[in-house]
Amino acid sequence: MTESSPVERELAKRFEDAVEGKPLSRRARQTKRSVESYLAAGVLPRYMQRLRDIEDATRAHRRHLRAAYERLREECGDDRGRFARRWHALARRWRFDEVNELIREHNEWYPMESGLPLDPRTRDYVRLRGRSYRRDELGPDWVLDRFPA
Repeated sequence: MTESSPVERELAKRFEDAVEGKPLSRRARQTKRSVESYLAAGVLPRYMQRLRDIEDATRAHRRHLRAAYERLREECGDDRGRFARRWHALARRWRFDEVNELIREHNEWYPMESGLPLDPRTRDYVRLRGRSYRRDELGPDWVLDRFPA
């Protein structure tokens, strides 16, 4: 048997001394989690907070884009071709990384977090008011749809 190094002994000691959590109580295991219970406790479920963050970020992008659109319109004056070229370039450069990460998380986790049932015919989650729960990521096409050149 080889002798262990001081680092290995320290790690082994920490592993042995590690405190593990207590098992969940029977009540905690059997309590059904619902939106109502989260709201009664004063805590928003993660999917609700994420949706709020997506809406806030989208609103902020729209506000900043509107300001950039108006500034560029003033700079270009009556030269529509110049405005269109510069606006398209700006739309391609505009960064939506943070909100798109939230949208990807939403698309991945929303069905499980909200308890969305599966539709056995389509083998997908049920539609909400006739629409998919999935959200499209923001990008140049989103910008140009809202603020056409």
